[in-house]
Amino acid sequence: MTMLDRRRVLAGLSAALSLSAAPSILLAQQPQNPNPPPPQTPPQPRFGFEDVQRRAREVAAVAYEPPAALPEPLARLDYDSWRDIRFRPDRALLAQNGSPFRMQMFHPGFLFTRPITVNVVRDGVPTPVPYAANLFDYGKVRFEKPLPVNLGFAGFRLHYPLNDPRVLDELISFIGASYFRVLGREQRYGLSARGIAIGAGTGSEEFPVFREFWVEQPAAAAERIVVNALLDSPSLTGAYRFTIYPEVDTVVEVAATLFPRKPIEKLGLAPLTSMFFTGENDRRFFEDYRPELHDSDGLMIHSGSGEWLWRPLRNPKQQAVSSFGERGPRGFGLMQRDRNFDHYQDLDLAYERRPSYWVEPQGDWGEGVIELIEMPTADESNDNVVALWTPKTPLEPGKEFSFGYRLTAMLDSGDLHPGGRVVNTYQAAPKALGSAEAVAEGARRFIVDFAGGDLDYHLKQPDKVEIVPSITRGKVDRAFLVPNPRIDGFRAFIDVTGEPGQLAEMRAFLKRGNKTLTETWSYPWRAEAKEPPPAPAPAEPASAPAPAPQPSQPPAKE
Repeated sequence: MTMLDRRRVLAGLSAALSLSAAPSILLAQQPQNPNPPPPQTPPQPRFGFEDVQRRAREVAAVAYEPPAALPEPLARLDYDSWRDIRFRPDRALLAQNGSPFRMQMFHPGFLFTRPITVNVVRDGVPTPVPYAANLFDYGKVRFEKPLPVNLGFAGFRLHYPLNDPRVLDELISFIGASYFRVLGREQRYGLSARGIAIGAGTGSEEFPVFREFWVEQPAAAAERIVVNALLDSPSLTGAYRFTIYPEVDTVVEVAATLFPRKPIEKLGLAPLTSMFFTGENDRRFFEDYRPELHDSDGLMIHSGSGEWLWRPLRNPKQQAVSSFGERGPRGFGLMQRDRNFDHYQDLDLAYERRPSYWVEPQGDWGEGVIELIEMPTADESNDNVVALWTPKTPLEPGKEFSFGYRLTAMLDSGDLHPGGRVVNTYQAAPKALGSAEAVAEGARRFIVDFAGGDLDYHLKQPDKVEIVPSITRGKVDRAFLVPNPRIDGFRAFIDVTGEPGQLAEMRAFLKRGNKTLTETWSYPWRAEAKEPPPAPAPAEPASAPAPAPQPSQPPAKE
C-alpha cells in the first residue's frame, strides 16, 4: 500500500468512526429537510510529492524509453539561432492569486533535444502547460512548416522581485539533463547544480534527465515556491521536490527518492559543476588582459569531525580526481571567495558576482567520499570542475534510496565558520624569493595567505602563532610565517620536495598553543620529472670531405 493510499484509508476510517460515535437520540431530534441538497461529488485527492514518488516507482519498473527525435529544423539550430527564440514575457504563467512569481518556458532546439512536460498544480490539481507557437517570439528564425502542437519545452525558469520590488528578476532555471541554476540577491549566473550524477569523471558517464515537472501555484504574497520533478535514465528514476526560498542568500531545500533499475557503483549526490580556467595559483594561461577567469576558486568542506578544509581549484594538464573520505559530512560546496573586480577586469561577465553553492546534508548520509574532479580546459567556455558526494554503499535494483539537503546560493561565505580562512595561494621556485639558505634540487615554494577569524587579534603577538604543515609522499623542507597586515592576517611559506612524477597532497593550518585558528589548506602537487640529459653530438672527422654539389632549388616561401 502506498503512502497516499494509506492516507485515504485512514481518512475514511476516521470519518466512519466519528459518525458511529454520534448518539442516536441526537440524530433523531434533527429536523428533517424537505428539500435535501443534491449529493456532492467527493473531493478529489490533492496532488503531492507522494504522487511523483509513485510515478517514478512505476517508470522504474519498465524498460527505459529513449526520447523521440526532435524535428530536424530544431535539431540543426545553432546557439545564436536558438537563443533568438524568446518566451513572450506577457504570456508568463503563475500570475494568478497575486503571486509574486512568474514562469517562462525555454523552446526546444540546439543542444536541448529532449522535450519535457511542465504542469501547473492549482488547488491540488495538475494541468499540463500546452505548447503553442504564440508563446514565443522567434526573432529572425523561420521554419518552412508549422512545428508539432505536442512539441513540449526544453525547460523553464522562474522570476521573482529578487533585487528590486518593482522588477521581476530571474531566480532559478531548469534546463538540460538534470541541471539547474539558482541566484540570490545581486548575483550573476556561474556554476550549476544537478539532480544526480552517475559515473562522473569516467568515460561512461550517464546524464539522467528531468522529463516532467509539477510547479505548484504560489499563493498571494508567497515567499516560497515548490517544484516537483520526475527524473529518468537507463540506470534509475527519481522523484524530486525543490522548495525555493528567494532571499539575499537563496535557499533550495531538496528532497529526493531514487529507484534504481540496475546496480550503480558510482553515484554522485548533490553534484555541482563549475569552471576554473586560470587564477593566482594556476597561471599556465596568461595571454589575456584579465588576470583570473573562474566561476569558483575552491572546494570548501565541513567534515563530520568538525574540521574545515579549503582546496583551491586548478586547471590541470590532465584529469585529476581528489577524494576526501567522510562519515556524515556537515557541508561542502564550490565557492567563489575572490570578490575583487581588479582580479578579473571583466566588465561584462562579472566573475566577482558569481555565486557560491553550499550543500548541507539533511539526515545521516553515512560513509562515503566528497569527490573533486578537475578536467583540463583550453578556454573559459567549458565547465571543467565537478564536486559531489559518493556513498560508500552502491545502489541496487529494487532498493529505494532517499536523501535530502539544503543548497544555498551566496556571495559571502565568511559566516559559515568562525575561524581564519585561506584567501590566496601562490607558488614559485624558492630561489626566486631571495632565500639565503641552500635550496634543495626540485624544491617548490607555496605561499598561502590566511585572514579572518581572530587572526587580527593574534597579529599583536605573532611569534605565538605556528604553522602546522604536512605532506604525503614528500618532505617539508622549510615552513615559516610572517605577519601580513594588508589582510589583517598571516602569510605562510612552505618549501617542499618530492619524488619526480609522484603526486603528493599538502596540508597546512595555523594554531596558537592547542587552539586551531584557521581552516586547513589542502593542495595537490606533483614534482616535475627530471628530463634526461641531451645526448652528446657525434664527433666530426678531422678532415671532412667537401659536400657534393646539389641541384639548384627554388627559394623557400615566406
